[in-house]
Amino acid sequence: MRKRAIVISSVAVGLATTFVFAGDVMAESGKKGLVVAQAPASAPASPRTLVTGKVVSTMSSGGYTYVEIESADKKRTWVAVPTANVNVGDNVEVKGGMVMDGFTSKSLNRTFDSIIFADAISTPGKGGAAASAPSTPMNAPHPGQDTKPKQEIKPGSIAKAKGGYTVAEIFAKKTALKDKKVSVKGKVTKTSSGIMGKNWLHIQDGSGKDGTNDLTVTTAETAAVGDVVTVTGTLAVDKDFGMGYFYNAILENATVKK
Repeated sequence: MRKRAIVISSVAVGLATTFVFAGDVMAESGKKGLVVAQAPASAPASPRTLVTGKVVSTMSSGGYTYVEIESADKKRTWVAVPTANVNVGDNVEVKGGMVMDGFTSKSLNRTFDSIIFADAISTPGKGGAAASAPSTPMNAPHPGQDTKPKQEIKPGSIAKAKGGYTVAEIFAKKTALKDKKVSVKGKVTKTSSGIMGKNWLHIQDGSGKDGTNDLTVTTAETAAVGDVVTVTGTLAVDKDFGMGYFYNAILENATVKK
């Protein structure tokens, strides 16, 4: 991933969560295979953008609170923030964030015509304190994340899994492998647990270059940084988790064999 301008972070994934707001776009540093989405229907909101009004509806799901705000001119705007204590009738304000058009929340089974993802929402009538709890980026230390220093992996030092692929091959053949069961053997270089109900691993085997040498894996199982494992899961291609986070290739719901 490439970092453009740091502002503040928010989870996904939910993604994985755990997402980093990077200025007017969202990015995550230190992760390969994840790039900033350039969806034509999405546009970044200015950090100075201010949404104010009264909460007319609200719901929480998947680590986020979705808030519908009605402004003084009766215009309604949907905003999503990390889980927050917001009630119907509260007067709130939101600064900055990123606008996503046509965003679908799988946990809510709902598509929003337009929604702003922001890092916090405040309630001026209650002292102005932010209602949402501080968020945790995927690339920053948090409970459950293994942050041991990464070790350089020499090309050819890890044998390919039987009937499997190297990390570089997965990226190179991702179109043909889409939605198929794929196995890869490699060393765990980073882990994040409990994000969107899953554990997230980064696997490297010494193959590939920047952008194609690190495969993200989601699993219900665990592994530690430094473990050499064989993971088998379904390869998703061009996976968009929203909020500007887009994976060229990601191995989902994988089993982990040590």
